[in-house]
Amino acid sequence: MLRDFLAGGSGLDPEQLANAAGLPADPQLVQRLIGQLQQALQNSGDGINWSLAQQQATMRAGHSAVTSTPAEVAALEQALHVAGLWLDEATDITGLSTAPALLTRAGWAEATMPVWTQLAEPVATSIAAALTRVIEEQAPAELSGILGDAGRVMRNVGGTLFAMQLGHVVGQLAQDVVSGGDIGIPLLDGETRQAALVPQNVDAFASGLEIPLDEVRLYLAVRELAHARLFRHAKWLRLHLLTQITDYARGIRIDTAPLEDLADGFDPADPESLREALTSGRLIPPKTEEQHAALRRLETMLALIDGWVDVVTAEATTRLPKARAIAETVTRRRATGGPAESAFASLVGLELRPRRLREAAAMWRAVSDAAGADARDALWAHPDIVPTDGDIDDPAALVARITGTAPAEDDIDRALQDLLDDTTGDRPRED
Repeated sequence: MLRDFLAGGSGLDPEQLANAAGLPADPQLVQRLIGQLQQALQNSGDGINWSLAQQQATMRAGHSAVTSTPAEVAALEQALHVAGLWLDEATDITGLSTAPALLTRAGWAEATMPVWTQLAEPVATSIAAALTRVIEEQAPAELSGILGDAGRVMRNVGGTLFAMQLGHVVGQLAQDVVSGGDIGIPLLDGETRQAALVPQNVDAFASGLEIPLDEVRLYLAVRELAHARLFRHAKWLRLHLLTQITDYARGIRIDTAPLEDLADGFDPADPESLREALTSGRLIPPKTEEQHAALRRLETMLALIDGWVDVVTAEATTRLPKARAIAETVTRRRATGGPAESAFASLVGLELRPRRLREAAAMWRAVSDAAGADARDALWAHPDIVPTDGDIDDPAALVARITGTAPAEDDIDRALQDLLDDTTGDRPRED
């Protein structure tokens, strides 16, 4: 059907195919999709061409690009400068080695795509393998001689559709995010570009609040620099977090039953079922116990990161009259996500949500109040001493451990313990 359609002989509308792939029915985009699928059918290699995701993301993000005025750029650069000075008062973690960048939406998509493809590749590979497996299991025996070529073709076509879907999702995200660390994970190259703001989205975020624009810019600049400083300081953290995510993603397996049902009842005139299967997450079966455990560990780490950033940002922005209102908006936004983040979660079977964000922030605040900022920040020195779920549950025990103190014992409890510990035999005699 695909060969016939791409040769111009099928009755399937190109716009319907774009819709089936979860992409907008834009004539230019449809033409690009057709061309990429034709290349995939003719490609003698085997693998996913991730450059398609890059092209799709930058094109999608660039559709609504607005150039910032020199005055707006100068205002954000000044906000980043002031944010760095305020952070120096809230933490001894040193500043960045490279200057923060101001990115367009398309620039953000391009700069972050390497990490997105790293996260999505295990699922894309699993989908390609599942397509091949369905062909091998369902094809008649007389076609076994050409199954190898058919498997390669389906892997290439499936990989092309997946890459373009990923690019579409990242392009949508680029229209919402305000900074490099807005999603909570380190999306930027930690060496050449450590922090960034997206001016157009910063202003769009502020437009929905009854708060002066300069306050919003300053708050978001402080938050972005705090996030970037943490990952630069804890050099192990970026690799640790991305490894946790990719390890979880590698455990995802594709359920071939929906693919088989889809193939049996697919109507080219109504591709909605194909689009729904690809974008709803229906091909990814329920998580295993191991995956649930891995996801809990990942969510804890994300909550620890965001909670620390929240506390340090709050301490650094005490001069802003509306800092708490902005912080609450940011927290709700991180907790609920948006349509683009939901689309990414469905596509790769992974939600990047810090579900215990408020509890983690309360723990960091307790440590900071009791032991000071230096002791708080020292907990990022090594993965073995980073707080755990148990520490989030019981911040008092963590504080006691850090300060070398213990909760005061009740006098009666202490007396009873002394009796139990007595080994002399010289105990009160019963009359």
